[in-house]
Amino acid sequence: MAFGITRNELNEWKKSVTRGETAFLTHYWYDARFPEIQTVTKVGNANLERLKNWCITHGLNPKYIHLRPPFPHFDLMGSKQREILIQENLTHHLERFKINK
Repeated sequence: MAFGITRNELNEWKKSVTRGETAFLTHYWYDARFPEIQTVTKVGNANLERLKNWCITHGLNPKYIHLRPPFPHFDLMGSKQREILIQENLTHHLERFKINK
């Protein structure tokens, strides 16, 4: 379940994903399987080849892409989330959601 984002932010992410752009959506999140994780960044792209290549470029295994049409995405969590948000120059996500080391 997602918390801390607006309907407009979600809709903008969906539009970007649908256009074949690599889009990032960070939000607060809770899942009992990962009690230490409080945020997730969904990296989406409807163009699966682009999304797979993005994963490989960042050292991530594309087999973990969530194939959920029309919004396939890869979930970033933990230290890899922080590392990639910095690489992608999305530090405002880190600040907004208080994602620490």
